[in-house]
Amino acid sequence: MVTPGTPRLLRALNDRAALDLLLEHGTLTRTRLGELTGLSKPTASQLLARLESAGLVVQAGTTAGAPGPSAQLYTINGRAGLAAGVDVEPYRASAEIVDLSGESLGAATVELPRSAATRTPGSDVRSALAAAAAVAGVYLGDIRVVVVGAQGAHDPTSDTLVYGGHMPGWSRPGLLAGMRAELGMSVSVENDVNLAAVAERAQPLPHPSDCFALLWMGDGLGLAVHLGGVLHRGATGGAGEIGYMPVPDPGSDNQGARPRTRRQTVALQDLVGGPAVLRLARTHGINARRPEVAVARALDHPSGPAFLVELAARVATGLATIVAVLDPDLVVLSGPVGRAGGTHLRDLVRTELSRISPLHPRIAVSSIPGNPVLAGAVAVALAECREQLFTTSRPHGTTDRIPATGVNR
Repeated sequence: MVTPGTPRLLRALNDRAALDLLLEHGTLTRTRLGELTGLSKPTASQLLARLESAGLVVQAGTTAGAPGPSAQLYTINGRAGLAAGVDVEPYRASAEIVDLSGESLGAATVELPRSAATRTPGSDVRSALAAAAAVAGVYLGDIRVVVVGAQGAHDPTSDTLVYGGHMPGWSRPGLLAGMRAELGMSVSVENDVNLAAVAERAQPLPHPSDCFALLWMGDGLGLAVHLGGVLHRGATGGAGEIGYMPVPDPGSDNQGARPRTRRQTVALQDLVGGPAVLRLARTHGINARRPEVAVARALDHPSGPAFLVELAARVATGLATIVAVLDPDLVVLSGPVGRAGGTHLRDLVRTELSRISPLHPRIAVSSIPGNPVLAGAVAVALAECREQLFTTSRPHGTTDRIPATGVNR
């Protein structure tokens, strides 16, 4: 434990400030670093020597083109620590490895066995990491921190993945303990939708907000909520499992299954989940194997407007309950279906929500290119890797164990 006000603590604070500035600026001279931190030249020199000795900073050439003698440039040593994010779906896993500066070194996607008997969470993650490491040209042992996005919620009490029965081999007890033992590195597990929200918050949102909700629409549904800038998980990590939320039944689902009756409810998953979207699309003459494909085709299909209006009404029905409880300033539509619908679906949802709810949050479409779950996993892993390495006040060679769902520190 470091006593407040001691020289060691002051050195640690200065070291962290210098490292953060180097991340922000890329390269800095000793003089410029001293100006930005308010440190004297001798103290800045001692700081840089200390960080060089620790392997966190390296020399990066000299200044050129300025009057006077050239000055030595310093930058973060990206290879001082590698971090990785992994997005595990039922039958596929994607991984990306980044260095300490945040530069992507390599990414890969692998197909996973369909039988639970031949899979473990550790083997799934290792398979994706090994493929990404081969692309990056690094060894698995070089990876310091791994964050795994999974379609479920990790319960640290039982060390199991709840709401994840559709993930073959992932519902057995000892989830994290098994992965850490098999991989031999720091591993944490986070809900995939929560990670998508982390990635969204890391981007410059069209309308920045400290209180926003992200609605994920794909094969399944999920909700991530940031309140006051803090990700809300709930008592057991199950916050946001809105697929189970009861909502009014719209009636026959256009299939004549049963007449509409009052006070009848269905789970929101049965209205807006992937299979429900495909059924609704077929009733409008739009055929597809994937819900996002059906929504994308609807944008140019003669029956598309009617289909999208009905889909938007269903989404708004679910959102009406969410905004009534949380009153978020912003709702982000994400996931394959939300992104496929784009601004057109967003506008329809906004109109319907305004009609049925007195609360009118701003609604936006996800701004994350590529895989938002993987982007969030990488962001959390990189932040943890930096936290471990940049906290120079720790005794040499020690690290803190990552909390089971360690996004918020």
